[in-house]
Amino acid sequence: MGMDSSDEEVFRRKIIHVDMDAFYASVEQRDDPTLRGRPVAVGGAGPRGVVAAASYEARAFGVRSAMPSVTARRKCPDLVFVPPRFDVYRAVSAQIHAIFAEHTDLIEPLSLDEAYLDVTENKHGMASATELAQVIRARIRAVTGLNASAGISYCKFLAKLASDLNKPNGQAVITPRRGADFIAALPVARFHGVGPATAARMERLGLHTGADLRAQTPEFLTAHFGKAGRWYHRIARGIDTRPVQPHRERKSLGSEDTFLEDIHDLARARAEIATLATKVWALSTRKSLKARTVVLKVKYADFQQITRSRTLSVPLGSEGEFLALAQALLEPLFPTPRGIRLLGVTLATLSGDAAEGDAQARQLSLW
Repeated sequence: MGMDSSDEEVFRRKIIHVDMDAFYASVEQRDDPTLRGRPVAVGGAGPRGVVAAASYEARAFGVRSAMPSVTARRKCPDLVFVPPRFDVYRAVSAQIHAIFAEHTDLIEPLSLDEAYLDVTENKHGMASATELAQVIRARIRAVTGLNASAGISYCKFLAKLASDLNKPNGQAVITPRRGADFIAALPVARFHGVGPATAARMERLGLHTGADLRAQTPEFLTAHFGKAGRWYHRIARGIDTRPVQPHRERKSLGSEDTFLEDIHDLARARAEIATLATKVWALSTRKSLKARTVVLKVKYADFQQITRSRTLSVPLGSEGEFLALAQALLEPLFPTPRGIRLLGVTLATLSGDAAEGDAQARQLSLW
């Protein structure tokens, strides 16, 4: 397998990936009994609306998150649209993360509704990560009235995959003994970091499964996929050394808006960028984060999307400087023959005061 001692230590980790089931939609169904058992989409119902989340009843019709609302309505004529209540979702998320903290300090949030937990050493000394996942899910249900699914394994890659195996309201474990065989049978499109374009490239090379990847040399994979080739070579052998990072630094802060009517003139676009920049700058200030990169995102009426960015050698010093850079990225795009349906601005290359967590893990015997 080509493992060193640090790899072998990784195989003794116990990691749980907890993922709430249809989180936004489930909160809405919990709070409004008339929505229970009905296909629900959280998002805007208008012609420019987008589905932010779909209940399992809606998913049965093919409704998915990020789908245009008009498409979702076509797939499911009885779909009930509910506007999002992010303040409520954040409050429920805080309850869920407080439950995580009852069991371990090694928590890596991925979003409001999912996180990795390293429970190799946990606060209640439970030997079985599988039993601990059941305890956490039951506690989430008791406190919030919502269902969570969980995946348990020795690495983040497999824990995340396992949490999908018995959804909704279930859990699955992939032990170190099963890990390599599970990955061998896995279609390459399910690999972390493999998007549709990379999956198509792999298919053209005859790489259809994890077993096909495992049969290749590091040199072959690096030649075709660059640095990612090394990741594919190791993960195809069940080796994922990424730790759970409780204080993972955020890579970007951004905001975007989709417009009811397409924007054609520069003055209107500048005004929208100013509103977005004010919101993003306030958030970065509140989090004591500084950024060196400004990113502009533009989506046109024909759904073509472009980004423009500029990176400075030193962090931005003021909101005015941020806005000036964003406007400077915007102005060369005008005049535009196409209407603009979405604008977004992002601060990236962030730095702040967050410190990396440090923990010593000890082996527990049971899965």
